[in-house]
Amino acid sequence: MSHEAEVEGIGVGVGEEGVGHPAVVLRAREELLPIFISPDQAQSMRLAIEGVPFERPLTHDLLVEMVTDFGGAFDKVRVDDLSNGTFYAKIDAELYHGGERQKFVFDARPSDAIAIALRVDCPIVVGDEVLDVAGRDPDEFEVGEDVDPADFGEDLDPEDL
Repeated sequence: MSHEAEVEGIGVGVGEEGVGHPAVVLRAREELLPIFISPDQAQSMRLAIEGVPFERPLTHDLLVEMVTDFGGAFDKVRVDDLSNGTFYAKIDAELYHGGERQKFVFDARPSDAIAIALRVDCPIVVGDEVLDVAGRDPDEFEVGEDVDPADFGEDLDPEDL
């Protein structure tokens, strides 16, 4: 069974070693699911959440524009597998051509799939198998101050993207 998820936010683990890697945190089935991502993916997601437009399209914006201009649409994003600590996702899409609907499924990194879903407002779903292994009780997380992209260990000024 799958559960619709919402992006709870972009977080960064903080421990004795200092600031860790960024993670997108999904909420599904009354649990939180942290998925570690790269700093540039974190920045892309954060911009999509905030609705910040760029003068030039970022990769995810370009892909969305190309697919929709060619008559395609994104139906949903699925985080559907976890193997050896790596999450796997699929993007379900469709294309109408000659009055016929064609369905497509694309293998994707969860970070790319989620960044696209945030831009087109399509559902994100997570499978029970993934949540059973990696889902966490919300009480396990401490929420601190807003994270600045510079906290990711790189200077990620949006002007530089």
